[in-house]
Amino acid sequence: MDTPYKQIRARYDDETVTVYQAYRPGIALRAVEAQTFVDPFKVERMTWIKPSFLWMMYRCGWAEKEGQEHVLAIDITREGFAWALDHACLSSASKAGVPEAEWSAHKASHPVRVQWDPERDLHLNRLDHRSIQIGLSGPAVPRYVNDWIVRITDVTALARDIRARVVSGDRENAASLLPAESPYPVSDAWRAQLGM
Repeated sequence: MDTPYKQIRARYDDETVTVYQAYRPGIALRAVEAQTFVDPFKVERMTWIKPSFLWMMYRCGWAEKEGQEHVLAIDITREGFAWALDHACLSSASKAGVPEAEWSAHKASHPVRVQWDPERDLHLNRLDHRSIQIGLSGPAVPRYVNDWIVRITDVTALARDIRARVVSGDRENAASLLPAESPYPVSDAWRAQLGM
């Protein structure tokens, strides 16, 4: 069965959803130790969370891009994930279908941005369907840091192991190590709001 063009796919259970971020060691290692984000992480800045492991690998270059040397798997509450989607809008006025004159007010009432970017395969090639990226800003960031995070795991070694297998041509075993991601249940309201 073909994957829908826009679909939220994630590793999740009854309590949590896993999202990914990549940071330099000074942020990532302290986050793992504290099991949340602490200084020098800035809650004043927008932070992007990604449910797709392979899209995160594309973004951080398998943890080899400067400033993204550590990949973190962050398990957040499903309630927090739902709050993010409830308060989300697409990333531009034209995509959100909002007149430019109303865009500032619309953004202020929707502190979460959503972008749909091409999903990636094991070789980080573009696929025909899209992956959701979720940008948290304003009041969403302290909620994420203080209320939603259940567990932070450094999965850099896993990322590098998978990449080494891909490079060596061991695609089958590389694929077997990928986190299992399934279609996430989406309400009609989210579907309309997120342009799905």
